[in-house]
Amino acid sequence: MSDTSSSNAPPRSARLLYSGVLLYMAVDGFQHNEARVDLARSKGVPVPETLVPMTTGMLLVGNLCLLAWRFPRAAAGAVILFFVGTTPMIHNFWELEGEERHGNKIDFCKNLALMGGALVLLDNAANDD
Repeated sequence: MSDTSSSNAPPRSARLLYSGVLLYMAVDGFQHNEARVDLARSKGVPVPETLVPMTTGMLLVGNLCLLAWRFPRAAAGAVILFFVGTTPMIHNFWELEGEERHGNKIDFCKNLALMGGALVLLDNAANDD
């Protein structure tokens, strides 16, 4: 079901707060695409010039659909896929040292928390049937 009046749709205010963070991440990703492509390339991501903007777009579209509670299962799945695909590859803190390790560990944990939120939204959407 994709109706925003669904009994399992999370409150609009909660979706707005969650979506605000994801929107910031997506817009920042597009604004700094070249730097993100270079980072992905340095981490061994294949065809980063294609995958980086594609996954950023997937995050943006999935996020907007979650905010509107339209196609919420597909939207939550897209957000989850974004985090599953990018988090361990880009924030591989276990291979780093010092401040770089610390910053990447924080980003890794933040992404896990955001992925957890998407899993909750996926569960809500799946229970709409």
